[in-house]
Amino acid sequence: MSWILVSQIIACICGFIWTVLIARYMSVSEYGILGFAISLTGIISFTMDWGISTHIVRHISTDHSSAPKYVGNAIPLKGIFSIGTIFLTLVILILMKSDEVTICVTLLFLIQRIVLSLNELIIGCFQAFEEGKYQGIRNTILNLLQLIFILIAIFSDLGIYGITFAYLLANVITCIYSYYVLVKHITKPKYEINKNFCKKITKVSIPFAVTGLLFSIYYSIDMIMLTHLVGNYETGVYNATYKLISVLTLFYSVYGSVIFPVMSRLYKNNEKLLIVSFEKSIKYLTLIMVPIAVGTVLYSLDIIRLIYGHKYDAASAPLSILIWTVCLLFINGPCNSLLNASHKEVSVTKIYLIAAAFNFTLNLIMIPYLTYTGAAITTVLSDLLILIIQFYVIYKSGQKPNKKLYYDIGKIIIGSTILAIALHLLNLNMWLALPVGIIIYFATLYLLKLFDKDDKYVIKEILGKN
Repeated sequence: MSWILVSQIIACICGFIWTVLIARYMSVSEYGILGFAISLTGIISFTMDWGISTHIVRHISTDHSSAPKYVGNAIPLKGIFSIGTIFLTLVILILMKSDEVTICVTLLFLIQRIVLSLNELIIGCFQAFEEGKYQGIRNTILNLLQLIFILIAIFSDLGIYGITFAYLLANVITCIYSYYVLVKHITKPKYEINKNFCKKITKVSIPFAVTGLLFSIYYSIDMIMLTHLVGNYETGVYNATYKLISVLTLFYSVYGSVIFPVMSRLYKNNEKLLIVSFEKSIKYLTLIMVPIAVGTVLYSLDIIRLIYGHKYDAASAPLSILIWTVCLLFINGPCNSLLNASHKEVSVTKIYLIAAAFNFTLNLIMIPYLTYTGAAITTVLSDLLILIIQFYVIYKSGQKPNKKLYYDIGKIIIGSTILAIALHLLNLNMWLALPVGIIIYFATLYLLKLFDKDDKYVIKEILGKN
């Protein structure tokens, strides 16, 4: 996890830099086109994977010897699926009556997604074999290259196409590196197209595919609907907010990539520890994210002006709302990992089907009247719906967490509320509020006795003092 964490810190720094540079370089409308292209290809990309990558991680993590056969069949199978995806995307763009720039940029991002899909399969093998350092190195290479190529595109004034090619080229080079590591250090794929085997893994992976589609729709449909219903400018404002939110979600992706194979193994070997890992995941992730959300709400306009400049002032309102969806993600994520590791992926699919339908319907109502603010409110309400249903399913399956978890979350909420009141009364500037806020928050949690002996053991373990 340390390797991945360091790489994600680098990714956050690089992502922050290129997010600022791209937004300042492009017009708000061009930034909207970029957001549309990324969102549409994110939704349609499920057709090039069909959930195979997730299924393979779960299976190989319990049986390493099956890796050559699984990977050797999955790679050519993904190639076949990708060809169909290109034609499907082109049809969708034509039906939406997209302009020439939007079509070209979207198709280029689709090719980047195809490369990324292959990369994700290989990374899945790294996760299954718990070789986090290779994933960390890969992430670092990708983000540094992407930053370098984006800088070249901006300073050479290559426009939106130059930015798009920067994403594509960085992913191609990184994929070559990942495949080299896979063959050299992890496993050598045994290439074949075994029709019966391919049918089997595709069939078993369908719940993951549907969940992935619904997940993508859930998190990306608002961008597409904003473009279609109100225009590129509003999409650009919303995309600016969403990019900041995406940087924060990278931190969960670190944890999620580590905890899922661990939970898969614990489900098979020690279900008691599985529940413990679930409880601690929620506690620690909530501990980190809730005060960040409080600070973001209080200083949203300052954050937007610092990063994007005055032309994106309107993004402060959706930022104050969308930050809470990250908090909910940090709880929903461990719930998803628990259910998927426990072979309840069909339940996860049903949950996201309900959430996607709710999200789409509410966006149709909210976006025409409240534009990007309506889309932000819809996203938060949808996340809350997911959380409620997830906990219902977890309780029904008998995997309910200890009551102490709820007391701990209550203490975190109390600590964050005191933090919000203190910062509001002190009325400090953003930079001074950061250290003062950290002291107030953790002092409050210490007085509330949030950290028990298990937490202290974990902290000592991380610091190498056990």
